[in-house]
Amino acid sequence: MSDPSHEPIRAVLHDILKSSPHITAAAVVRLSGLIVVSAMPYYIQEERVSAMSAVMLMLGERLTGAMKNGQLNKVYVRGETGHIVITSVGEDAALSINAGDEVPLGLLFIEMELAAEKLRGLV
Repeated sequence: MSDPSHEPIRAVLHDILKSSPHITAAAVVRLSGLIVVSAMPYYIQEERVSAMSAVMLMLGERLTGAMKNGQLNKVYVRGETGHIVITSVGEDAALSINAGDEVPLGLLFIEMELAAEKLRGLV
C-alpha cells in the first residue's frame, strides 16, 4: 500500500516519464539509499539502483569539491544503450532518471530541472 503523502511525488515522476518516450525510469531516493518513490520497470532492482544512485551523488559532490569545481549540478553516466542522470533535490534526496540512447539530452536536463524544483518542496 502506498503512502498517500507520496502521491504528489509520484505525480512528478509520472510527469517526467510522460515528457519523453525515451525516459524509462525515475526515482526519488534518500541519500541514505532508501527509495522514497519510484516508477521503474519490473526488471529493475529498485533497492540496488536507489542505493547506487545515492552513492554516485555523494561521490560526485566529493569529486567536484576536491577538484574545486563548485557545487555539483548533476551526475551523468553514459551506457552503451542509454543515460542515467542523478541530481540533488534538497539536502537529503536525489532524483535519478534512466533514459534510452535516443533521448535529446537538452530536453532531459530541462525536464529534470523542472521536476527537481517541484520535488524540493515535497521531500
